[in-house]
Amino acid sequence: MKILKSLLFVFCLLFAANAGAQTLSATEIVKRADDNRRGNSLYSEITMTIVRPTWTREIGIKAWSKGTEYSLTLITAPARDRGQAFLKRGKDLWNWQPSINRMIKMSSSVMGQSWMGSDFTNDDMVRESSTVNDYTHVLAGTEKVRDIDCYKINLTPKENAAVVWGKVVTWISTTDFVEIKSEFYDEDNELVNTMNAYDIKTYGSRKAASRMEVIPADKPNQKTMMTIEKYDFDISIEDSFFSQQNMQRVR
Repeated sequence: MKILKSLLFVFCLLFAANAGAQTLSATEIVKRADDNRRGNSLYSEITMTIVRPTWTREIGIKAWSKGTEYSLTLITAPARDRGQAFLKRGKDLWNWQPSINRMIKMSSSVMGQSWMGSDFTNDDMVRESSTVNDYTHVLAGTEKVRDIDCYKINLTPKENAAVVWGKVVTWISTTDFVEIKSEFYDEDNELVNTMNAYDIKTYGSRKAASRMEVIPADKPNQKTMMTIEKYDFDISIEDSFFSQQNMQRVR
């Protein structure tokens, strides 16, 4: 009997420890998804396709990032936009426009505007705001999205946070912490954009969506797609790479 009680006690301890290990807060889930998406550093090659009722346009992109402080985005196509670059260093944001030989400092007021005429915002591409630090997170349960088990999390901006959205609802996969779907609302709680992620692939030790699509709520037959051609996580890259001088010469 003593042995049975001892085994039962040990089993209860193991069960409690396992249950505790599997219980994640909404903030922990969002942080894991953010870490999974960024890595310590990242190099990517992307094709963006902007779809409108009467025309379609493709933009070639190369992008480098390091943590949450540094990013550099280079336009490689079409020819008329080639060489244009966007830089983030901490809270400083810059846009280099070679066609007019001008460096432009970007302010928070333009973060909600369209990036290169797409349905992505400047904030989506430059990442001035942080889903981890600038929002409060509430776990609203679990749901399936396209047969993928997901955490559903409501994100509300913190007071005085410089963010674009009045509210964000995101669905993050329970196994790989990949952002599968997100809905973006304005300050009046009206849906503005829906982002869907597809074709989850393995990149080294990480899994990430290889295709994303943003659909505006009030613009029929309009969307923007991003296809990931290459992802290299945790590359070696110096802070000095992210400079105004390098914006003008990186290729």
